[in-house]
Amino acid sequence: MAAGESAVAQYEGIDFSPLVALDPDEVITHSFVRDIVLASGKRLALITLDNGRDHTRPNTLGPATLTELSGVLDQLKARAAAKEIDAVAITGKKFILAAGADLSRAGELPSREIGLLMAQLGHATLGRLGELGVPSFAYTNGLALGGGVEIGLNSSYRTIDSSVPAFALPEVFLGIIPGWGGAFLMPNLVGIENALEVVVSNPLKTNTMLTGTKAFELGIADAIFPPATFLEDSLKWTDGVLTGAIKVKRPHEPGRLERAVKWDVAIGIADKTIASRLGRVAESPYRALALLKAAKSSSKREAFAAEDEALADLISGDQFRASIYAFDLVQKRAKRPAGAPDKALAKKVGKVGVIGAGLMASQFALLFVRRLKVPVVITDLDQSRVDKGLDYIAGEIDKLLAKGRISTDESNRLKALVSGTTDKRDFADCDWVIEAVFEELSVKQQVFADVEQYIADDAILATNTSSLSVEQIGATLKHPERVVGFHFFNPVAVMPLIEVVRTAATTEEALSTAMVTAAALRKNAVITTDTPGFVVNRVLAKLLGENMHALESGTPPETIVEAVRPFGMPMDPFALMELVGLPIGAHVLHTHHDAFPDRFYESPALDELAEYGRLQEKDAKGKVKGFDPAAMAIVMKHVPAGATPSTAAELRQRIEDGLADEIHRMLDEKVVAAAEDIDLCLILGAGWPFQMGGITPYLDRVGASQRVFGGTFHTPMIVGVR
Repeated sequence: MAAGESAVAQYEGIDFSPLVALDPDEVITHSFVRDIVLASGKRLALITLDNGRDHTRPNTLGPATLTELSGVLDQLKARAAAKEIDAVAITGKKFILAAGADLSRAGELPSREIGLLMAQLGHATLGRLGELGVPSFAYTNGLALGGGVEIGLNSSYRTIDSSVPAFALPEVFLGIIPGWGGAFLMPNLVGIENALEVVVSNPLKTNTMLTGTKAFELGIADAIFPPATFLEDSLKWTDGVLTGAIKVKRPHEPGRLERAVKWDVAIGIADKTIASRLGRVAESPYRALALLKAAKSSSKREAFAAEDEALADLISGDQFRASIYAFDLVQKRAKRPAGAPDKALAKKVGKVGVIGAGLMASQFALLFVRRLKVPVVITDLDQSRVDKGLDYIAGEIDKLLAKGRISTDESNRLKALVSGTTDKRDFADCDWVIEAVFEELSVKQQVFADVEQYIADDAILATNTSSLSVEQIGATLKHPERVVGFHFFNPVAVMPLIEVVRTAATTEEALSTAMVTAAALRKNAVITTDTPGFVVNRVLAKLLGENMHALESGTPPETIVEAVRPFGMPMDPFALMELVGLPIGAHVLHTHHDAFPDRFYESPALDELAEYGRLQEKDAKGKVKGFDPAAMAIVMKHVPAGATPSTAAELRQRIEDGLADEIHRMLDEKVVAAAEDIDLCLILGAGWPFQMGGITPYLDRVGASQRVFGGTFHTPMIVGVR
């Protein structure tokens, strides 16, 4: 910032009272000030942020909080000018600096103008930390998110507690940008590559947080101290800085070479990487990239004004509202599943049996032994298959050990808990048995009938079927009431969703055990009724069927990709089909056509493609070059003479209306309790983007709901300020 230039001066005279009036019930984080005389005799004014609540209610920076802090900083600036204090420091209550802006009411902003005021108030307040006339210090003593991190960025110097568990700028994850200085100050403090990691990459990795140690390593903090003496050490360090005994070095601060060469290159690489992963529908990552790029040469005043406009645009838009909706689903609804019975009814699981020893079954066994810490036994048709499964599990445990994620003792314990057998009598004391065998009804019926003769009458039988009837799987058993669907998504260790399927016969004990077990596995469970495809596969089957119908009507695959682009899916439908597996896609489509022949398309081309094995042509490195010519020749065989190809717009509306119709039917059939559960399933089980809020808010916004059933899935609709 040039001498005499104030970034905060541009906010003088703005009336922020409409913001305060918007939330009269704000839990105010107060700014308590006390003077501390340092060992050198210099006087420090220490601000402690505290909302008067315990650690379960973090400090937040709402309008009234910021207004109070702004007034306190003005008083301290006057004291600094009068030579009463030599420095100002700011810290938080125990374990918490601040969790950033209070977004609990942000989704209710009535206009873009109010959103702009929110951005401006944050800059006007936190920007004062850099314009006090004396050095300012931020002591990050605990949780710091969003505005909590920007408190430090706006200060002259920063210390951090080594035990800080969560330090992040999560805004891009929520469909907005770090709007109180973060997009400008971060790259100018730690360099563009580190800033890209914190501002863009980590939020897009399901909101990855930094630890205090990692934040220090990246250069976001100038000093790091242990928790037991954090404040004492920070004060001593501050004294050293003020007296000149400590010279602060910032090795990550960008120099001329980085600004001239590396800066734009890093932005370009990030842009291409995000586009390849997410496409171009999500707005917040690209607005953040634009601000980070401009930070190379902007003044602080210019950068703050640009952040104001970007935040106002995004916070008043559709994607932020949808993101908050999705965030609430994952943080609240997923933790209180609709229809879940009393946890006290759950049977204690002391031993797990896994029928099958292939890749999926072995992944199950590994997950159960890691999370439940109970004996797990796997079985298969012959000992060689069992041994292969055991070798895989042991190898994965070794990988966890090598990465430092488990200790040697835990590695040994886990391996000792896993065993294999071809004798079903070894399942006799299992409380929970899950099958992972071929997706064919007779096969699943047979393996359950075989094991039932050895296990206790109250042991739970769980099936991982993705589309078969759970009731039919258990129909031939002596105790079908113990059977429950327990549908994982691939990869098992990563995907957070389990669809728990109850039949008309499933007992409350079996259902409760499934829900408690899912939670113990650290998965989110949604209860569905026993219907073809449950939730995720029924929605995806509708999408798949419409895409294959379009292909077999002569619509170019590029047009199909263009048609579904506004859904914001992380990959195009053909890449998704290859990832899932063409044979699985064909099987799922057959299942749904058999159940609902008038609504789900049967694709002879997909059957042939499943045998051929691929749709896309790839180079030696696995990069997609285009569509495989032989695969396209297979498709063309099934395009009838005189077929009429669809335009992207026509196909998009047909897909939107088809999805709105199918989801409306699912809700009428009470497949799940509410539209929120369908969105939760698609976000957690199919990677549907947060910024879209799942599928139902999107269908409302584009008018499909109104066209199909004359209403909306959500009242009021989840939309930005119109």
